[in-house]
Amino acid sequence: MTSAPEAPDLPDLNFDPDSLRDRYRRERDKRLRDDGNEQYIEVKDRFAHFLDDPYVEPGFTREPLEDEVEVIVIGGGFGGLLAGVRLRQAGVESIRMIDPAGDFGGTWYWNRYPGIACDIESYTYLPLLEELDYVPKEKYSYGKEILDHSQAIGRKFDLYRDALFQTRVVDLTWDDEAARWIVETNHGDRMRAQYVAVAAGPLNRPKLPGIPGIEDFEGHTFHASRWDYRYTGGDSSGNLTGLRGKRVGIIGTGATAVQCVPHVGEWADQLYVFQRTPSSIDVKDNPPTDPEWAKSLGPGWHQKRMDNFNNLVSGIPQEEDLVNDGWTDLIGNLLVGIRKGKTQDFSPEGMAKAVEIADFEKMESIRARVDELVEDGDTAEALKPYYRQFCKRPCFHNEYLATFNRPNVELVDTDGKGVERITKKGVVVAGQEYEVDCLIYASGFEVGTDYSRRAGMQFHGKDGRTLSETWADGVRSLHGMHVRGFPNCFLMNGSQAGFTASYPHMLNEQAKHLAYIIQTGREKGLEAVEATTDAEEAWIAQCIGKARDTGDFFENCTPGYYNNEGKASERSAQDGFYGGGSPEFIRILEAWREAGALEGLETR
Repeated sequence: MTSAPEAPDLPDLNFDPDSLRDRYRRERDKRLRDDGNEQYIEVKDRFAHFLDDPYVEPGFTREPLEDEVEVIVIGGGFGGLLAGVRLRQAGVESIRMIDPAGDFGGTWYWNRYPGIACDIESYTYLPLLEELDYVPKEKYSYGKEILDHSQAIGRKFDLYRDALFQTRVVDLTWDDEAARWIVETNHGDRMRAQYVAVAAGPLNRPKLPGIPGIEDFEGHTFHASRWDYRYTGGDSSGNLTGLRGKRVGIIGTGATAVQCVPHVGEWADQLYVFQRTPSSIDVKDNPPTDPEWAKSLGPGWHQKRMDNFNNLVSGIPQEEDLVNDGWTDLIGNLLVGIRKGKTQDFSPEGMAKAVEIADFEKMESIRARVDELVEDGDTAEALKPYYRQFCKRPCFHNEYLATFNRPNVELVDTDGKGVERITKKGVVVAGQEYEVDCLIYASGFEVGTDYSRRAGMQFHGKDGRTLSETWADGVRSLHGMHVRGFPNCFLMNGSQAGFTASYPHMLNEQAKHLAYIIQTGREKGLEAVEATTDAEEAWIAQCIGKARDTGDFFENCTPGYYNNEGKASERSAQDGFYGGGSPEFIRILEAWREAGALEGLETR
């Protein structure tokens, strides 16, 4: 493991970088587990009820379909919506949207827990704002506004036409002779499509912690992504009157828990929050949108703002920080250091050292904020995150930390070990049982598991070969989107594609790219497009080469879904995000389209 060299040109630091590196390493090491992602339980069989949709009437049925459309888009979240919109704009009329949810919205359809809001600025995060002539109500949108916006996109671009909701695709099979995909669903459908775009989303399949005894608990339980308001009362704004007199346990302290814990703590008789790793909690300044500012926005303002934010969080200095929040703070600290002469070595090694120091300063301020807000010293110490800022998704909240000052709220810190076991009556940590009436899993979503498993469907390409078989030794693609042996199939996937903190930004770039290819195929009268073996090999080599830029960072991080739960395998370089960063990845796609040659795609 490499450590950055010491910084003799930084005499005014109020911390010791070597001591912090050592603390970060110790905190990481005690959380490392041999089982990695296998520590979680797949939500199926006796746990399948955790996937039930609480927002629709049960028992939905319809007659199966056996018709044909030009494009089937699988997924009704922002990825699917953006694919549908860009296809509409490219002149494609025959589009069918399919989603297991009861409406558009994706993760914002499923996640309606109390306090849900976006932690990326709404003027950056919400897609298609100019196309809908809409400016969000606040700097950070609450879940209801984002769900409404999703459905407004569907209406604006006529994507409800032919849409199939409450429908889960279970199998995609390529018919090579007909050059069509056969799409089968849980309703017995056997539809055909020339093209399929798969936008299953990275946060669509809940996961449960594999804690011994999880099936023994006899109280009420649910996953936070399927919040049970019939039990808790209230809605996403709070008012959880059903929790009066109840003892509640929440397992997880990530972005979901940070937002819902204050509401549960307000209404429950007793709340236990079970923590393995604390989140980084920064200030959330959420003013209402200034109507005069909104009126002043000129054409192209939205893309300009998205690019500005994405460049800053990717470490690319900008003349102006348009967003100016906790996400862009780190690069701001770095630039201040450069201006003050703290950084004089501008070699790659010198800049890496400067970024690390700026990161240390940022996280020191995060930890100081815990001391300011949390009254009990032991609780405050347990809530301090000791890792680099972007090792885990940063959180922004003004009530979470102070909630632990309530006499009815107790942080049960597991010192990185996690919950020991679950019993009929409650949760055991370090030999002590905490009895609860209700247990809520804020344990996140499957990220690093097999793609077909996460998408909930099997892919059969040429000669019946499955995607799981094709990727058995690592992801193989061109631009993260095309896979050899799977013609006319577009994966809106993160592997071998650019990573953006504001995920819809990348989904929009992928949507524009696939729409361009389909439009070009229509103009040229093509039946099929498919990645060539050479193009795939070249892209894999490029991804592995670029991965060296980020590999050491994530290897030294505390375990989480960003680094495959601390199991940075030999395949991480091949299976991870494009290591050159999303701005570079976007430029690659733009240059590819501008060349107009469909380079790397075999056509017929």
